[in-house]
Amino acid sequence: MIEVLYEDNHLIAVNKRSSDLAQGDRTGDSSLDLEVKKYISAKYKKPGDVFLGLVHRLDRPVCGVILFARTSKALKRMNEIFQKREVRKVYFAIVREKPPLEEDTVIHFIKKNEKQNKSYVFPGEVKGSREARLKYRLAGRSERYYLLEVELYTGRHHQIRAQLAGIGCPIKGDLKYGYPRSNDDGSVSLFASRLEFMHPVRKEKITIKAPFPETDVWKLFRDNPLVTGQS
Repeated sequence: MIEVLYEDNHLIAVNKRSSDLAQGDRTGDSSLDLEVKKYISAKYKKPGDVFLGLVHRLDRPVCGVILFARTSKALKRMNEIFQKREVRKVYFAIVREKPPLEEDTVIHFIKKNEKQNKSYVFPGEVKGSREARLKYRLAGRSERYYLLEVELYTGRHHQIRAQLAGIGCPIKGDLKYGYPRSNDDGSVSLFASRLEFMHPVRKEKITIKAPFPETDVWKLFRDNPLVTGQS
């Protein structure tokens, strides 16, 4: 069963699990977009193929808010909103190393290696790179881990994972970016917490939040009101 976080005639947002594939790929695994189509078809008794457009992507091992468009008009307008960076994207990440500062804006140039399906960050521009910008703040700590709230300003491939690793804070469970051990469930401890944007049709502010994950490591921080208030 999918967990619907927001739904109207134009958009639908669901809470992606870390095991979910957002959209079908060459693995042939079941994908979240097909599950959402089935949900819409059953709920609204729609015959034939249901239109559904993926507005933005989350890596497979990442959980949290993911947004789809229910009409081609809404998809086009949401694509424009994302391209113009008129959307606020807030994430939480669990890391083992304390970041250099309690709050900072981090700017790198990022380049994707297609063969490795991995991105590399550089302090300055290199051929084929694109600017990557995010802001983090230290939002919580436990005996072993730190919780970072991350606001993403650009949407590059594996951006948060690569940039946090680039400042010496690889995300818990993220073997690809230098964390020493995987998580038992195959996830990385990165959670897409919130999206804020102007509705593409109704022109009113929309805020979509996902509940904190239920796994033990997230429970270390979940009941902290300063964290779950999600400033």
